[in-house]
Amino acid sequence: MTSRKRTAASPATLASKPQSVAKKTTKVSQAKKLRIRVLIADDHSVVRAGIVSLIEDKADMMVAGEASNGREAVELWKKHRPDVTLLDLRMPELDGVSAIKAIRADDENARIIILTTFDGDEDIYRAIQAGAKGYLLKDVPREALMDCVRRVHRGDTCVPADLAAKLAQRISSETLSEREIDVLKLMAQGKGNKEIGSRLFITEGTVKSHVKRIFAKLGVITRTEAVANATRRGLIQL
Repeated sequence: MTSRKRTAASPATLASKPQSVAKKTTKVSQAKKLRIRVLIADDHSVVRAGIVSLIEDKADMMVAGEASNGREAVELWKKHRPDVTLLDLRMPELDGVSAIKAIRADDENARIIILTTFDGDEDIYRAIQAGAKGYLLKDVPREALMDCVRRVHRGDTCVPADLAAKLAQRISSETLSEREIDVLKLMAQGKGNKEIGSRLFITEGTVKSHVKRIFAKLGVITRTEAVANATRRGLIQL
């Protein structure tokens, strides 16, 4: 019978194995650090789960946290300091715009993208004015959403052309005053001029003047049109 000799590993070979493992561990650790850490905030669990799945499928991204309302989003942002935050516009406890303001009060360089179903010019304007770096609708293609996350992470802004056009129109249009918004909200509740005046501690004649200016600024001729127009644009919420 022929016996097989076992070749003993040299000390150099044995020493190289731990080093090789250490190098691989370091590379994995560095790869994780290079990933874009994304915080997701949406009060709909199904939507959150879908976004989480998209992000976890990308080699250059990872989920930093999930929030079901605006207040939780702010708390998780302060805890994890994500690279990019995806915020819904309408959420319980604290809406998207208020959450943006709270986060940027802590760090004005925070990179935030609004992901919503609302495309009113006032909604877009308020979000961008608050400091959002991106504004997307939830029917956006998957890769377009991922690309937006990467662009905002690089320091770019991300607002699709059609939404940018609405934003430009809002900036150039005549805005309603706070008092006119107050009157409009009560109009939406079906209140008449006399009751609106009583609620706001102004005369009925003053209310009529406000209503006239509201009609002119919104380009409408009836209260129903005024309420519908303001709701669509995001000036008021029913």
